[in-house]
Amino acid sequence: MPARTLLANLAALLATSLWGASVVATRVVVQSVPPLTLAVMRFGQGTLVLLLVLLLFAPALLRIKRHDVGAIALAGFVIFTCFSILFNLSLSLTEAARGAMMLATAPLWSVLIGRTLTGERLALRQIIGIGLSIIGIAVSLLERGLSFGAGDLGMYLGDALMLLAALCVAIYGVLARRILRTYAAITVTAYAMLFGTLLLLVPLLVLEDVGGALVALDQQTLLLLVFLGVLGGALAHFLWVQSLSALAATQVAVYINLNPLVAAILGAWLLREQISLLFMLGFGLVLSGVLLVNWPHARRLHRT
Repeated sequence: MPARTLLANLAALLATSLWGASVVATRVVVQSVPPLTLAVMRFGQGTLVLLLVLLLFAPALLRIKRHDVGAIALAGFVIFTCFSILFNLSLSLTEAARGAMMLATAPLWSVLIGRTLTGERLALRQIIGIGLSIIGIAVSLLERGLSFGAGDLGMYLGDALMLLAALCVAIYGVLARRILRTYAAITVTAYAMLFGTLLLLVPLLVLEDVGGALVALDQQTLLLLVFLGVLGGALAHFLWVQSLSALAATQVAVYINLNPLVAAILGAWLLREQISLLFMLGFGLVLSGVLLVNWPHARRLHRT
């Protein structure tokens, strides 16, 4: 395997592992910090870290052309505005493992978007793979039986919001890959994060009490916020975009399947969330479906 390809795969692996841990950290923090405030604090830190790194070590990479600002801002709006709102709201309602399971559908969205843009028809194995993933999601969602109490409806809503967040990940993969033909991964990540965070400020100031949230912060929450901003924000997104610069968007998206595994293990260990056999069966079906949908990429990766 060429060194560049190997490093790109390792970058995607580390990024999704950090995001799996971020699911659990967000699940904890969002209980005391409102979703918009959390998003701004997380990606505000990430933006500062990335811009500082560029300023100190690669100032030439700070330059972008005026006609590319709109494309980068759109990418930032999708992943750092829309995704972060949906992600944080979801984890205020549903469990970490369930949320990460929904996020693992991003590769399916990537394939569907790719086929829509190219006009290609889905192969039979891809249709079967999508069907398996849908069944897996249904099995996981209904592991405790079908009920419609207030808490259950809130959990289902959280699951649905994370599905939309997964769609944002897929759209961002397409948008970012086009921009990466011109700019370095760290440049795209830094400016997309900057624009996305700035776009969060208006709804934040209108809808949430930022001052009250800041006063209520304790030491554990602060440490988790630093982790979310520096490692789960700046580093993870940089690694993700770096991998997109060398691999196909659908190939990179396959690594998102690590999210549920990392989140489930950490959620069970740190949050005492239970992992049932039915949930693991559902996860296995989703994973099988995603791998089946993306099989050409997986086979090509193995050969290289």
